[in-house]
Amino acid sequence: MKRLFTLSLSVGFGLLAGNVFAQESSFSQPNTTQTSGQQSFAQQQLASGLKEALGKGLQQAVAELGHEGGFLTNLHVRIPLPQQLHTVEKTLRTLGQQKLADEFVTAMNHAAEQAVPEATSVFGDAIKKLTIADATTILAGKQDAATTYFRRVTETNLFERFLPVVKKTTEATGATAAYKRILDQVSGNKYVGSFLGAALTPESLDLDGYITHKAMDGLFKIVADEEKRIRADPVARTSELLRKVFGSLQR
Repeated sequence: MKRLFTLSLSVGFGLLAGNVFAQESSFSQPNTTQTSGQQSFAQQQLASGLKEALGKGLQQAVAELGHEGGFLTNLHVRIPLPQQLHTVEKTLRTLGQQKLADEFVTAMNHAAEQAVPEATSVFGDAIKKLTIADATTILAGKQDAATTYFRRVTETNLFERFLPVVKKTTEATGATAAYKRILDQVSGNKYVGSFLGAALTPESLDLDGYITHKAMDGLFKIVADEEKRIRADPVARTSELLRKVFGSLQR
């Protein structure tokens, strides 16, 4: 699946590189109406090809995480217990109640897996709005320029699309119930309960918001990792043009 994503982005960057070279070479040619028309048509075709390639690549990233185990079994994006619960988790494991903590982590990650497919249409809308100028900036930008672009233009919409799914799924997967069981277990211990007191309640943590943000972080991490690989690893550049473009950028 990662190879498909790399190939898709490689095609997209290759098309964009061709566009940049075409623009550079046009400065040495007579500026005739015919040449301008041909160049404009070529730019439109290249932009369409880039959008299609990026669309396929981002769909692969969604597919990698948007299934059962997509988050839970991937240590790079697996969602841990919120920081507010680290003391609670340590206490539970000390008391031999690690099953409660594990159930909670599993439920949270399954909620994220259910939400990720919602990114497909949001990414699709962002790709449609990608301009020639955006594409050129992405090519000449940092290792995560494409990822940064997509995060900037999709983050708000992604959150709005993810959150309702997460809310529904935290109930269905038992994440909310697991959280309450954890609090009940901890508060029932006279030593731990007196220490934590009212600091932790079901209302003291925005569980759905936490899972939603972590799901987005995981999704963009996968996208960024693949983009960086293409930029840094010559093996990931699947065409001579792609090798030439990114090779020259590194000099």
